[in-house]
Amino acid sequence: MHQVYFTPGPSALYYTVEGHIKNALKSYVPSISHRSKQFEEIYAHTIDQLRQLLNVPDDFEIYFTGSATEIWERLIQNCVEQSSYHLVNGSFSKRFYQMSGELGRNTALLEVAPGLGFKPSEINIPEAAELIAVTQNETSTGVAQPLEDIYALKEKHPDKILAVDAVSALPYIDIDFNRIDAIYFSVQKGFGLPAGLGVWVMNGRCVEKAKSMQQSGHSIGSYHSIPSFASKAVKNQTPETPNVLGIYLLGKVAEDMLTKGIVQIRRETEYKAALLYNLLENHSLLAPFVAETAHRSKTVIVATTSVASEKIIKQASQRGMVIGSGYGAFKSEHVRIANFPTHSKEQFEMLVDFLADYSEE
Repeated sequence: MHQVYFTPGPSALYYTVEGHIKNALKSYVPSISHRSKQFEEIYAHTIDQLRQLLNVPDDFEIYFTGSATEIWERLIQNCVEQSSYHLVNGSFSKRFYQMSGELGRNTALLEVAPGLGFKPSEINIPEAAELIAVTQNETSTGVAQPLEDIYALKEKHPDKILAVDAVSALPYIDIDFNRIDAIYFSVQKGFGLPAGLGVWVMNGRCVEKAKSMQQSGHSIGSYHSIPSFASKAVKNQTPETPNVLGIYLLGKVAEDMLTKGIVQIRRETEYKAALLYNLLENHSLLAPFVAETAHRSKTVIVATTSVASEKIIKQASQRGMVIGSGYGAFKSEHVRIANFPTHSKEQFEMLVDFLADYSEE
């Protein structure tokens, strides 16, 4: 049976990926040298398409890593000498906070219960903090922090590096890069690609901080330090043998999304989210986990269930739809549903119809 994956990552492949994989195999893309002219052209094409799709300014760098989890570590190693500050409201934002401590930094946090966002008036950043870590879209709970709240942090603390986790938000969110310092994502969510590639976008402040730390004798990592990325990026190369196929596919899918139009993609995302939230607000067995409308994610929609989530998941699977369980402690209490560009309006309507008809049997 054909299955549509509504899981929040890995999720369904973008509908053009199969064709691009076939073309990549015919062109021997997975076998080429990462020091070859062919790879440099692939790299340059992918960077160009991402810049256009996400409206990335020319003075921001784009680097490729193995995952978004790796970027957490590289951010701390390269941009924090002593102290970082974290807004924590779910499993992934908390893991970043913990990782900073594991790397020997002084860490501080503001933590709220899962399902809640942050009120700007309650955020007090310590003077010692060099980096502010914000998860714009918490994949574990479906909480999204409004972009204006994030920009306000940067306006209030222009001397600190503001790093935004947009792992399950891009390409939907329309980020103003001039009001942040770094943003990152992984490709197995909103870009509908196989896992194994992280994308890190940063401005010159991050680059200069890493160089300064390196010159003062701090360990900033080895092959994936910001200076090592920068030295190779000028030649459209990477420091090591990268996920060549992943970079190739990302460039092709970004190009496909540009052809469709990012405005259209965002409109469809909002339509599908409204459809599902409207159902959840009127369902007898399901309800939105995030109570405050302004903090509800449009790309990862989390519902509380009054029946074991595995029952809903099993029935959905029998009808060709794979939806996610709750994360961690919420495994049996939640279902998580991805709303990414690869999910068509028709597929989403099919899912909503299934949930509307679902009843405990």
